[in-house]
Amino acid sequence: MLSRKNKLVLLKLASLFSVVRGYNILIIFIAQYLASIYILAPERTVSEILFDVNLFVIVIASTFAIASGYLINNFYDTEKDLINRPQKTLLDNYISQKTKLAIYFTLNFLTVILASYVSFKTVIFFSIFIFLLWFYSHKLKKYPFIGTLTASILAITPFFVVFVYYQNFDMAVFVHATFLFLIISIRELTKDLENLKGDLTQDYRTIPVVYGIKFSKTLISILVALTLVPTLILMSNQFEIGQMHYYFVLSFILMIIFLFFLWKSSSKLQYTLLHNLLKLIIVIGVFSILLIDIDVVLNRVL
Repeated sequence: MLSRKNKLVLLKLASLFSVVRGYNILIIFIAQYLASIYILAPERTVSEILFDVNLFVIVIASTFAIASGYLINNFYDTEKDLINRPQKTLLDNYISQKTKLAIYFTLNFLTVILASYVSFKTVIFFSIFIFLLWFYSHKLKKYPFIGTLTASILAITPFFVVFVYYQNFDMAVFVHATFLFLIISIRELTKDLENLKGDLTQDYRTIPVVYGIKFSKTLISILVALTLVPTLILMSNQFEIGQMHYYFVLSFILMIIFLFFLWKSSSKLQYTLLHNLLKLIIVIGVFSILLIDIDVVLNRVL
């Protein structure tokens, strides 16, 4: 049997994992490496990428910066989350606001120290990234359009730093990034619908609050239609995506299902389910990168 003290320690660890959304960070960590191997540096062997110290430092620095971003976002959104996610907020509150801030500053400090190992430009990049994560949580997320746009850009920024590191300016990279950006934007808008009650109460001027639910659903529908553009481009003979075209077919079907239920949804639970469907599409997309070159393990390990 665990003692009361040990149970409290476990609760606090679970709370910290919840606050920094450890499951999201793990997926981003994996996605950065998969993107490096299959998309950003296809000419390098797997071992070269896996044992690249600079890449490892960049990925860890990204992990710390993202975790700090979730921490400061949680810090500012405590009252709103108490309305929108009462059970999660109760778990998150096992860590005090003071402790959250202390961990936040520690993670930012470690991010900059790690970035300095790579280059001064990397330090500048992560310093700007950290500032924007704070500014988004403190101000920008409370405003329509700019909040959604900033959240979507910040979500793909960890991939941008790896893309710059490898200096891969191939058009396929931009098309993949466009598809991911659109899916994340759809997710952010759906999340705004899900959190409408808390946003109204705390005077967050999100798109659903300012322009209404119908306008938000119309905008989401337009973005879903726009995802067809990068999808069709990637599935054309112009780019070699191997068996990953199966993912784009699946994502198209799932997005049609998403749209059908979006227009029928009106409750928080329904929007939450749709939000989770979008997260599932993103997670499947991460692991479907493996399908780009099914023989990579055999041909590029050494």
